[in-house]
Amino acid sequence: MSYKGYTASMAFDAEDKIIVGRVLDVDDIIAFHGESVAEFESNFHAAIEDYLAASIELGSAPEKPASGKVMLRIAPEVHAAALKAAARSGTSLNKWAEGALGKAARKPSTRTTARNDA
Repeated sequence: MSYKGYTASMAFDAEDKIIVGRVLDVDDIIAFHGESVAEFESNFHAAIEDYLAASIELGSAPEKPASGKVMLRIAPEVHAAALKAAARSGTSLNKWAEGALGKAARKPSTRTTARNDA
């Protein structure tokens, strides 16, 4: 079930006889429940509206799930090198770039900031 770009999980709690939900793919915990599918959906929408309103009130941007689509503008020589690397590895450029970005995202930054002590 989706609403405003957010997706909900659905699990039936047999003990309490309710449908329990949580918003997926965001770090913030947004949970809700309902005794029927209609109530579950209504409470899901209300939870998202409350989350968006609370984010505005707190002066922070609400977290949005990633779409999985990335548009990059890179130097042609970098693009060509990436195409060759992907071909050497036997994968598409998309799969190769996903692996490279995933590896880089998990690696701590080694870049240092130059300081001017003069």
